[in-house]
Amino acid sequence: MENRSNMPTFILLAYDLSSIIFFLLLLLTYCVTLTGNILIICVIWRSHHLHNPMYFFLANLSFLEIWITTTITPKFLAILSNGNRAISFWGCLVQCYIYFILASVEFISLTIMSFDRYVAICYPLRYGTIVNSLLCLYLIIGSWIGGMISTLPPSVILPFMTFCGPNRLEHFFCDIDPILRLICEDTSLLNLLNLLISSFTVLGSLLFISVSYIFIIIAIIKIPSSGDRWKSFSTCVSHLLLVSIFYSGSVFMCLRIIKNTSVDFNKLAVVLNTIVTPLMNPFVYTLRNKQVKVAMKELLFKTVQK
Repeated sequence: MENRSNMPTFILLAYDLSSIIFFLLLLLTYCVTLTGNILIICVIWRSHHLHNPMYFFLANLSFLEIWITTTITPKFLAILSNGNRAISFWGCLVQCYIYFILASVEFISLTIMSFDRYVAICYPLRYGTIVNSLLCLYLIIGSWIGGMISTLPPSVILPFMTFCGPNRLEHFFCDIDPILRLICEDTSLLNLLNLLISSFTVLGSLLFISVSYIFIIIAIIKIPSSGDRWKSFSTCVSHLLLVSIFYSGSVFMCLRIIKNTSVDFNKLAVVLNTIVTPLMNPFVYTLRNKQVKVAMKELLFKTVQK
């Protein structure tokens, strides 16, 4: 691959898993993920008593989960089903760009949801005036714009780099690190940009979430009744579970610098963020949320009546 004109495809060296059981398991996981997240969006849209900021952010998160898993899983399923590991140069770059846009937006969205819980618990009487519909809209639009802008600089530079050597990517999707290994030129600028962007997005959002929950815990401790304390904290449990799973993937990506280990932390991180988290989202927010369960039963009852 001396230049872009004579490298029509990359070859994805995914895990050598040709088992029909693994394919069916991944397909089932993908279908459950899509069904669960679409159902959450429909329930929130059709149930007027769920038209509040918390569920507005949840619907946006479910929409994100649908697309972040769709960016990776269909191609992975195609590799497992027919062994076709080829992906075009531009198709690879588009997949890489979309994945990192959606991941960045999800980091920002989880941060916004922690801000929502902070205001709801620390300023319950002013919650409706602070987190109003207009602010919710601005925050959601801002998260998408922020995700797009944060991944734009390396995406603009990457297509103009010179590629050489083999066209094999040691991954089951077009991740930025294996792509950079195929570039003949000095990639220090791209590596620096990726480090700065990921540090700001991941560590910045994690710091904001951590500070929010410190204030939330302090506010909950001051509540005199133990029942009221648990009731307040229970509204944060679902969000904390998703944050733990999603940020665990980022921690695993940081652990990829560890040598002499049989565990591929980069691939494990992608599995957590694109398969496990989207799958868990519907269950985390429905199994622990009475309002969502009631709204879901009402929607199903109305559907059956029709």
